[in-house]
Amino acid sequence: MKTNRRCRALLAVSLNLMALLFSTTAFITTHWCEGTQRVPKPSCGKEKKTNCLNYSGNETANETNQNVVHYSWETGDDRFLFRYFHTGIWYSCEENINAAGEKCRSFIDLAPASEKGVLWLSVVSEVLYIMLLVVGFSLMCLELFHSSSVIDGLKLNAFAAVFTVLSGLLGMVAHMMYTQVFQVTVSLGPEDWRPHSWDYGWSFCLAWGSFTCCMAASVTTLNSYTKTVIEFRHKRKIFEQGFREEQNFLDQEAIKYFRERSVQSVAQS
Repeated sequence: MKTNRRCRALLAVSLNLMALLFSTTAFITTHWCEGTQRVPKPSCGKEKKTNCLNYSGNETANETNQNVVHYSWETGDDRFLFRYFHTGIWYSCEENINAAGEKCRSFIDLAPASEKGVLWLSVVSEVLYIMLLVVGFSLMCLELFHSSSVIDGLKLNAFAAVFTVLSGLLGMVAHMMYTQVFQVTVSLGPEDWRPHSWDYGWSFCLAWGSFTCCMAASVTTLNSYTKTVIEFRHKRKIFEQGFREEQNFLDQEAIKYFRERSVQSVAQS
């Protein structure tokens, strides 16, 4: 019983630790959503000779360059660049078309005014989600390494299960609220930021993977609690049944003894 209980507790601790690591990584990274943005090509100059627009009409210097688009009304999408971007809870970063590297700006500032409250609720929920995961992980570690009696272990197990379930619910709500804010920002956000195409990134997958591990840890903890209680009651029932049988046997022996004594007393008298 003790070995099985320890294995279940170790599995719950491992799942909770994975959920904590995944959620923390997703919270601080900027790859929840990623895709491309359509932006006008910059004008050509001395330092910019590729992927640019020639407004001067001077074709002699650039007639051999295939990447230069000469400005006219018939160029269509050739006048635009598709730059890569990725967005997280805190920042949105996009490829810098004028220089190497990326430039980032606050996603909270990009969100429409009507969605800022929902975004802040999502941030608070994510923080509470991580904090409750830490509390649940601490209780599971106490139950695994410092629990001396079955009763104390059951108490810690029950509290750890409650905190883990609450953290999972908060995490689910936080992820859904962020998804809603991002979709609204795609439609109503600044013109220079709106994506041409986008999809969910690896940070978003980590966030939902964390939720999955969290719920698996809570189910494992509840399962451990239930099995321990059932085993404890079963052993208690067997003990009480054995005690009753022993008591009945002793009572019968006592009755037989007193009956023999009384027969002997009658015979002597």
